[in-house]
Amino acid sequence: MPRTWLTDRFGLDVPLVGAPMAGVGDGRLAAAVSAAGGLGMIGVPGPAPASWITEQAAVAAAGGRPYGIGLMAWALEHHPDQLDAVLEARPALVSVSFGDFAPYVEPLRRAGITVAVQAGTTREAREAEQSGADVVVARGGEGGGHGRDEVATLPLLQGVLEEVTVPVLAAGGIATARGLAAVLAAGAAGAWAGTAFLGCAETMLSEAARARVLATGETGTAYGRVFDVAQRLAWPPEFGGRALRNAFFERWHGREEELAGDEAARAELEAGRAAGDFDTAYVYAGQAVGMVRRQLTAADVVAGFAVADELLHRLTDDH
Repeated sequence: MPRTWLTDRFGLDVPLVGAPMAGVGDGRLAAAVSAAGGLGMIGVPGPAPASWITEQAAVAAAGGRPYGIGLMAWALEHHPDQLDAVLEARPALVSVSFGDFAPYVEPLRRAGITVAVQAGTTREAREAEQSGADVVVARGGEGGGHGRDEVATLPLLQGVLEEVTVPVLAAGGIATARGLAAVLAAGAAGAWAGTAFLGCAETMLSEAARARVLATGETGTAYGRVFDVAQRLAWPPEFGGRALRNAFFERWHGREEELAGDEAARAELEAGRAAGDFDTAYVYAGQAVGMVRRQLTAADVVAGFAVADELLHRLTDDH
C-alpha cells in the first residue's frame, strides 16, 4: 500500500479507519480491524457511562495495536465523564464531532492523543483545523449514521483538500478497494469506512439486523430525523441520520413535529427495537450498503480494501 500520513502516524498496513459506529462497533470490532492492519474505532453511544468506555477500551487495547474512540460533542456536554474515561484510556486517535467540538480538542491533544473531527461542509473543515484538530474527516452525505446531508463525498473531499492544510480522510460511500483507491488518488490520507463492516460477525448487530443489511440494495437507505425525534434524542437538528428505509420511517418522515409529541409512536419504536422488528426499528447504514452482500470477518473486509494498491499500480502502469 502507498504510505500516507495515516499509515505512518499509526503504523498501519492499510490507510483505513473503521469508523466509530455507536451501537455497532465496540471494543471487539475495533480490535479486529486494528489486528487486520487498519485502525479500528469504538463508537460511544450518547448516554454511555464512563465504565463502558473503560471496559471497551481494554478490549480494543488487548491486542497491542493502535485503536481509536469516537465521541459526540453534543453528548459530552451532558456526560463529561466520557471525556475523563477517554483521557485515562489514552487511545491513539479520538474523533470528537457533531456539536461544539472545539472545547475538547486541546485537552485531548495535551494528553498525546491524535484528534480527528468529522466535517460535513468545507466551512466545518476549516473550523476543525482552526480548533487544532490533527486530521479532518470529510464526511459526505452518503455516509451511514449521523452527520450532515448537504454535500456528497467527492465534491466535499475536493473542497476540503483545497482549503485545509492538515491531513484529510474521506468518508461516505467508501466500501471497497475501488473507493479507497479513488480517494487516495484525489489526495486523501486514507478512508474512513463504517458501512463496509456492517456484515461482520464482530459487530454488535443482531443476526436479524445483519440479515437486513445483507438484503438491502444501494437505494435502500433514507436520511432524516425520524428515529431521533421518536426517541427524544438531543441530536442537533443539522445532524440527521442515514438508515435502512423502513415502514416506520416512511410513515413519519415529514411529520416530525407531530412525532415529537406522539407517545404511542415512541412506545412503538421502543417495542420494535426490543423485538428486533426492523420494519419499525432502525439500522443505520450508508449508501454503500448494496455492496455488503455476505457475512465476513473484519479481517476479510480490511484485506479487500488492501487491493487498492493493485488498482493504483495498474493506473500508473497503464500510463
